[in-house]
Amino acid sequence: MTEDMSPAERYAAARARAAEQATALASFREMYDFALDPFQIEACQALEAGKGVLVAAPTGSGKTIVGEFAVHLALEQGRKCFYTTPIKALSNQKYTDLVRRYGADRVGLLTGDNSVNADAPVVVMTTEVLRNMLYAGSQSLSGLGYVVMDEVHYLSDRFRGAVWEEVIIHLPESVTLVSLSATVSNAEEFGDWLDTVRGDTEVIVSEHRPVPLWQHVLVGRRMYDLFEERDGHGGGRREVNPDLERLARMENSRPSFGRDKRRGRVMREADRERERRQRGRIWTPGRAEVIDRLDSEGLLPAITFIFSRAGCESAVQQCLYAGLRLNDQEGREKVRRIVEARTAGIPDEDLHVLGYFEWLEGLERGIAAHHAGMLPTFKEVVEELFVKGLVKAVFATETLALGINMPARSVVLEKLVKWNGEQHADITPGEYTQLTGRAGRRGIDVEGHAVVLWQRGMDPGALAGLAGTRTYPLRSSFKPSYNMAVNLVSQFGRHRSRELLEMSFAQFQADKSVVGISRQVQKNEDGLAGYRESMTCHLGDFEEYARLRRELKDRETELAKQGAAQRRAAAAAALERLRPGDVIHVPTGKYAGLALVLDPGTPSGRSNGHRGFDAHDGPRPLVLTAERQVKRLASIDFPVPVQPLERMRIPKTFNARSPQSRRDLASALRTKAGHLAPERQRRQRSAATDDEQIARLRAAIRAHPCHGCAEREDHARWAERYHRLLRDTRQLERRIEGRTNTIARTFDRICALLTELDYLEGDTVTDEGRRLARLYGELDLLASECLRDGVWEGLGPAELAACASALVYEARQADDAVAPKLPSGRARDALAEMVRIWGRLDALEERHKINQAEGVGQREPDLGFAWAAYRWASGVSLDEVLRDAEMPAGDFVRWCKQLLDVLGQIAAAAPPGGDVARSARKAMDGVLRGVVAYSSVG
Repeated sequence: MTEDMSPAERYAAARARAAEQATALASFREMYDFALDPFQIEACQALEAGKGVLVAAPTGSGKTIVGEFAVHLALEQGRKCFYTTPIKALSNQKYTDLVRRYGADRVGLLTGDNSVNADAPVVVMTTEVLRNMLYAGSQSLSGLGYVVMDEVHYLSDRFRGAVWEEVIIHLPESVTLVSLSATVSNAEEFGDWLDTVRGDTEVIVSEHRPVPLWQHVLVGRRMYDLFEERDGHGGGRREVNPDLERLARMENSRPSFGRDKRRGRVMREADRERERRQRGRIWTPGRAEVIDRLDSEGLLPAITFIFSRAGCESAVQQCLYAGLRLNDQEGREKVRRIVEARTAGIPDEDLHVLGYFEWLEGLERGIAAHHAGMLPTFKEVVEELFVKGLVKAVFATETLALGINMPARSVVLEKLVKWNGEQHADITPGEYTQLTGRAGRRGIDVEGHAVVLWQRGMDPGALAGLAGTRTYPLRSSFKPSYNMAVNLVSQFGRHRSRELLEMSFAQFQADKSVVGISRQVQKNEDGLAGYRESMTCHLGDFEEYARLRRELKDRETELAKQGAAQRRAAAAAALERLRPGDVIHVPTGKYAGLALVLDPGTPSGRSNGHRGFDAHDGPRPLVLTAERQVKRLASIDFPVPVQPLERMRIPKTFNARSPQSRRDLASALRTKAGHLAPERQRRQRSAATDDEQIARLRAAIRAHPCHGCAEREDHARWAERYHRLLRDTRQLERRIEGRTNTIARTFDRICALLTELDYLEGDTVTDEGRRLARLYGELDLLASECLRDGVWEGLGPAELAACASALVYEARQADDAVAPKLPSGRARDALAEMVRIWGRLDALEERHKINQAEGVGQREPDLGFAWAAYRWASGVSLDEVLRDAEMPAGDFVRWCKQLLDVLGQIAAAAPPGGDVARSARKAMDGVLRGVVAYSSVG
């Protein structure tokens, strides 16, 4: 090709090659034994040109190469690079990778648990650590040239997302930001915001998967492709596999065979045989069968996503019982050597408690679970063995999809529905993309495979929609907090702080959406003019006539609501009269039927430690049903007043947690009152019948001139449309008003509350405020108030650990049937005082219109971990603590790590040399032992 060039062109090409060889990118490329992709080269060139970058690319596409180039640039320029990740496991993994490349002396690690070589030029850390450094004005920030924010799409996370925005806004201007994100559908919008707050930012979006992904559905013994390529006149196009659609139709049309007395037994047997033959084609294979099938087709290693921890553990057991063995003898020996080396520091007495031997048996066979309930060390061993190909089948919850580098050849989805904390909901296209993105290992697999198991009622078209949609918009979850407010005011003053908060991505998105709403308001006003013209009546003012009709309808609705409210009040009053031992009939709901009252559940009779307690909820009786279930009912279960049918004595030995106790008392209940029927409720006369206002409005409507119009109902329809559009327009106008300066308004309310509590005086942060600035977390203000009021003075280390646990612990599911067990004495009194202080703060937040539903404010402290924390800090064995707490080891360790974090904050914020600071440090020593102390960094 060079022969065709003129001498001048050859000279220019030589100059270009020489210039390229002189760049940092050229030396960086030599460090890899594979060619970089175009999007990686584009992003690296932008970085070398001094621009910030946002790289949005699919999981497994190699976007971390761009982050590693930022590290390379920082070292070449003699500057620092901070590499931030959302979770500690990712930080540990990245630290190991960078140490391997650059050496342990040049790379450090900072997480909540570990501090390794913190002054190194390259430091890997969790995002929260960097946020805290920025607020503290840490000396480590001097010389900082680059910050890599891996998995930046985490800023959508409603609990922790705000931290990413705080870091992006507060980083010094001299720092170049490298943002790495999963594929999001509004990358350009996020890039526009980064451009606004960080300066020149290049947005690089890559939709290309380096390893093609094939989508399948496993039905019975047969694997179907989800899509079928069709070569039509317009070129190849993907359509849903018609075989799958046919199976769905066949399943939906299948008759259900019940008892048929006319046709007789012979016919029923024939029907059942036909159904069995049909079922032979359409069924959901078991977990062991799926793994065996994937193994026979060469599709292992595989990750099976099961949206339940218990489901993951159960799946491993099912595979073991089925006799699955995915490793040969050599593989088993390698697994045992690695496992024994990694768990050598765990005392023998703890191994049995942690289920070590069952876990090891699964690993030796190449099968493992991976979820948040596991001990961190166990999870890390599973990850290491999976990457080495010694574990070939992993059953995991969706937390595995959050960035840990565990790519597989195949990903299996058991179901397309998961529990989102409130209800069972369909997974979104974004979640589907995130989960299946693990399939296909770059440089190993030619293609990846996503396998969905057939479930009854599955719609192949809906599945194709999930697999073919790439809608995963980034939505800000940024909200100001008390700690953020005092830190900002301390550094910048109130006015500048407001300006900084208005630079947030949340406000950027809100302001941008206002443009579209304003356009809609304008359209609506044009429509209103047309409707007004169409409802004009020659006999009189139809707008006035329509208003009278509307007032009549509103009054009738209001009376109906009042009637419903009176019925609810009567039902609540009846509930308040209940006593333990009353036998009642629950009229509606899941637990309708005969029930025995164990606890009336009136606000005065409930424990202060009761989670979710709210006097406004009304009585919530704890009952034993005739079906042996102990449940706390709500007012919704009692739409009508309930009267005791009978009285029963509740044995003093009755234990709600004991199945035998429940069975015996339920049997006695059925014997004593099973024959009794509740009294029928009579219908009451409607309030609207005697209402003067309704009578007056009806008379006015009949007397109005428009009432006699022949086209009255046509005009009325136009008037209804006019009113509906007018109401929608007013709502849009209120939204415009509400969306502008929303973050700053919330900040003003927080500052007003902090001023009332003497944490702020104008632009000055008081001594109390400076203490609050050192307390991070959801309950920062509660912790500060407890320190100010001396609630924790005189507590021993274990007692303080119990109290501090209430600041971090939050139960996975609310269970208000049984109050949590608490330590006695001073700890119990201190916990009760913490709940009282929270009640005072809650009332104060309500007065200042600080809304917890919007993610701002203090949730109620959860006392569910206090007993476990107290016993562990007191030196009780792991076996006893876990057995009493009924909690998986991984959860226990995670809460202990968070407890250590908050105890460290309390030690730093409490008066130096005082009782509380001393107790906090001793409590940390008591908690940081055994399984909690095992280092996460090897």
